[in-house]
Amino acid sequence: MDNVKKLSALALAIAVAVPAVANADILISEYVEGSGYSKAVEIYNSGSAAVDLSGYSLVYYSKGETTPKTIIELDGSMAAGAVKVISNKDSRNVISLEPSIDSRLATIYFNGDDKVGIIKDGTLVDILGEIGTTGDWAKDVTLERKADVTLASADYVQSQWLTKAKNTFSGLGARSGDFGGGSTPVEPAFSCVGETLTPIYDVQGTGRKSPLIEAGKYESADEVTISGVVTARGESLFKGFYLQEVVGDGSPDTSDGVFVYLGEAAPESVQPGVQVCVQGKVKDYYGLTQLDIKKEKKMEIGEMGLVPSPANFYVAEGENLTQALNRYEGMQIQLDVGSDMKVTRSFGYDYASRRNNMVLSHKAPLMKPTQVFAPLSAEAIALQNANRNNELYVESDYKAKNGEVPYFPTFNAETGYIRIGDQINNLTGMVSYSYGEPRLVVTNEVVAGDFVRINERSDAPEIANEGDIRVASFNVLNLFTSDSDIGGPLNPMCKDQADADASRGCGRGAHSLEDYQLQRTKIVNAIKAMNADVIGLMEIENNGFGEHSSIQYLLNALNAELSQDDAYAFIEPASADMYRGEFIGSDAITVGILYRPAKVQPAVDARIIAMPEQHAAAGVATRGEGAKAETSPAYDKYQRHSLAQTFMIHGEPLTVVVNHLKSKGSGCLEDWLEFSENKDPADLQGKCNEFRVSAAKVLGESLKDVEGGLLVIGDMNAYGLEDPIAVLTDYDASNSNRELVSASWTRLNGEVYEQAGSVIDKGYGLINLNTLFHGPATFSYSYSGELGNLDHALANEVVADKLVAIEDWNINSLESNLFEYSGKYTGDLLKSENAFSSSDHDPVIIALTYPRCHKPGKGKGKGKGGPWFRETCASWCEVKPSHPFCR
Repeated sequence: MDNVKKLSALALAIAVAVPAVANADILISEYVEGSGYSKAVEIYNSGSAAVDLSGYSLVYYSKGETTPKTIIELDGSMAAGAVKVISNKDSRNVISLEPSIDSRLATIYFNGDDKVGIIKDGTLVDILGEIGTTGDWAKDVTLERKADVTLASADYVQSQWLTKAKNTFSGLGARSGDFGGGSTPVEPAFSCVGETLTPIYDVQGTGRKSPLIEAGKYESADEVTISGVVTARGESLFKGFYLQEVVGDGSPDTSDGVFVYLGEAAPESVQPGVQVCVQGKVKDYYGLTQLDIKKEKKMEIGEMGLVPSPANFYVAEGENLTQALNRYEGMQIQLDVGSDMKVTRSFGYDYASRRNNMVLSHKAPLMKPTQVFAPLSAEAIALQNANRNNELYVESDYKAKNGEVPYFPTFNAETGYIRIGDQINNLTGMVSYSYGEPRLVVTNEVVAGDFVRINERSDAPEIANEGDIRVASFNVLNLFTSDSDIGGPLNPMCKDQADADASRGCGRGAHSLEDYQLQRTKIVNAIKAMNADVIGLMEIENNGFGEHSSIQYLLNALNAELSQDDAYAFIEPASADMYRGEFIGSDAITVGILYRPAKVQPAVDARIIAMPEQHAAAGVATRGEGAKAETSPAYDKYQRHSLAQTFMIHGEPLTVVVNHLKSKGSGCLEDWLEFSENKDPADLQGKCNEFRVSAAKVLGESLKDVEGGLLVIGDMNAYGLEDPIAVLTDYDASNSNRELVSASWTRLNGEVYEQAGSVIDKGYGLINLNTLFHGPATFSYSYSGELGNLDHALANEVVADKLVAIEDWNINSLESNLFEYSGKYTGDLLKSENAFSSSDHDPVIIALTYPRCHKPGKGKGKGKGGPWFRETCASWCEVKPSHPFCR
C-alpha cells in the first residue's frame, strides 16, 4: 500500500501532538454523487503539520442559493497528508470503506445541482462548484482533485478537477488514484420480467389528472410498470421520451400514450419504434401526466418495431379544445381539415414561457371578451373562460432560433407567412403540457400550402377609392429619428444623446439607419395604398416639426413618391400652445396629422387638448385591514395630449381629433387598490382603466360644443365595449348594472381636476362607426392571441350620416411581428418593404361623402342663389355668410 495514502497509528499519534502551522490547508479532494443514496466527500490536509478541526464544517449550497447548509461539523484533528471520508449515513448507501480509512457518517443531500464547501469559523475556505448558479453540473459523477493541487480555494477552479465515471468509489481514502478501499457495486440491470404491467390508458384515465394520484397529491403512492413503443424523443423542452400502447383500449375517452421523464436526453438506443418498459411513480407536473424515472432510471429497452401512426385529432360535439386534448395526452396527433384548427396567435415571442411559439384555437381565432361584451358581464366572463379552454401552444422541442420557425423552414415575408385565422393542416406533434397549458410539440415540417388562408392579404384597403374623402387612423409603432445613426433631434424625455441611443433609453424606435429606413419605407407604402386625405398618426416621435423631425422625415419620404395633387402636409400647432414651444406634451411619442392640401384645408388653428395626469403621493390610500393593512406607494402617471384640427371640406367643417390614451401595461393607483398591480385586473380592461375614463371625460367635455362634423380617432387603448369608449359614446347609468368611475388624484393643466374619482352618469353621445357599420366584432390589434379594436373612429351624427364605409385594413394585426422593421430578435430573417407588419396596429380608414357644392348655374341649372343652393350648401354658407350666393 502506498505510504502517502495511509498513515500508521504511530505516525498519526505523533502528528496529533504537533501543533497546526500556517501552511496547513484542509481542502476537498474527492466528491462522489453516485446512484441513489451513494454519496461521499473526501477531505485532505495538504499541510506539513496536523490540523485541529475545531471550527471546520463541511457544507453545501443548494441549487442557486448563496447561504450554506451544514452537512457535518468536523472535530478531532487531521495529520499532515491525511485524508478523511464523510459518507452518507443512509442505509441505502452502497459505498463500503475499509476499516483503516478515517471516516465519518453524515446526512448528505446534494444531488449534482448543489455546491460543496469547507467553512472555517464561518469563512468559506474551499469550494467545489460555482455558488449562485443552477443546473445539474455535477450529477452522476465522481470528481477527483488533481494531485498537484495543494491549496484550498474559496473560488471554484474547474480545471483542478478530474471527472470519473458514475459510482467510482475506489479512490475514496486515497489522496489521488485508486486506493481500493471503496468498493464499486455492480448494479443489476432493470428488467420487467415478473413485473405486473399497468396499461398506459389506466395511467391516464379519463380525467384531467391520473386516477393513480390521490386527491391533493402530485404523485402516485406506488411505482407502476408500463410498456409501449417510443413515438418521439424529448431533449430540451421535455427531457425524456413518449411511450404509447401498441394496442390501446379502443376508447376515444382515454389516451394510449404518456411521457416518460428522464431529466435528460434519452439514450441513443431509445428511438421512435423501440419497445421500452419502464417503472416509476406517476406524477402530475404542471398539468402533464408523466412517469418519473429520473433517479433510478428503471428502464428496459427491447426490439425495434413500427411507430404507431398519428391519431387524427378532432374536437367532439359538446367538449372544448382542452377537454379534447386531454384524450390525446402523451400521444402523437395530426391536424387535418377535420381538426379545424386556426391560428389565433402568429409565430412570435411568448412572454410567459420566454420562447418563440404559435397558438391555435378551434374553429376561429379568439376575440377579446371586452371587445364584444360589457366588462364583468356574464357573457364577458363566459367568453374569457371559453378562450382559456380554446388554446393550443405549438412548440418545437428545441428553442427556436431568432427569425426561424423550426417546423416551417420556408417561412418568409413574401410567400411563406403565417396569418391569424389561417387553418393549419398536415401538422403532427406530441400532445404535452407546460406552464399549465396544452402544448403540441411538433414532429414534422410543413410548407406554405399547409396554411389555408381564411383572411388573405390585400395590397390595398377595399375602400381606398370610396367616398368623397377618406380619413385614417394609423399607429406607426415608435417611428423615431433621434438615434445618432438617423440624426433627428431629441424628444423631451431624453436626458442626452446617449440616452436616445440606449436600448432602454428615451429612444424607443429604430437604433440603426437600416432599421429606420425599412420601417419608414413600410409605413410609406401603407399610407400610399390607404389613399386617405386626412391621416391621424400615433407613436411618432415627439421631436418637433423641424427639418430633421420624425414627422418631417416621414413627409419627405411620402411626398417623394406622390404627385402634387396627392401630396401631404402636416399640421403644426402654434408654438405658444406647445410644451417648450416645440413639443405636443412631454412624452417621447405624440400624435400628428397629415392632410392633402389639394383635398382639404385647415379652417382654423390646430388645438391641443391636454389630458389629465395622476399625481398621488405615497400613503394617500390604504388597502387591507388590521395588521395586514398597507399604504399606497407614490404614483405619477401621464397621458399623451390630443390634437384637434378643423378642416373645410367642400364648404363644410369637419373637426378631426387624434388621440392616444394611456396604455394598459403599467399600473395606476386604482390597480394597486384592487391588488392588480402585478396582474390583469378582474374586469379584463387592463391597468389604468379609470385613468383612461378620466381622459375620455376630459375629451368629451372639450368637444361637446364643436360645430359641424366631429370625428374622434386614434389608439384609445380601450376595446370596443370598455369604459372609455362607453363614456364617449352611449353609456347611460340608468341602464347599466355597474358604475363607470374616473380616476382619483388627477390634475389638468397644472390644476387639481378630481381629487376623488367621479361616477359617470351619461356618455357624450358619439357613435362608434365600426360598430354602426360592422357590429362589435371588429379588430385592428392582436394581443396574447385575442383580437379586438383599440383603434377607433367615433363620430357625431353629422359625420355618421356621411359614412360610406369603414375598414380595419388588416396588414398588421394578423401578421407575425418577426416581419416588423427591428432586426434585434429576428436573426438572418429577410425583411420585406411591403406594407405588412409596418406596425402592430392596423390602420382604420373611414370613407365619407362630402358632395361638392356647385355654384348656381354651374351644372345644376338652379339659378343664382336659389333655394336649392341655400339648402344644400348651408354649412358652406355658415362659414361665408357674406357670399352673394348665400344672401
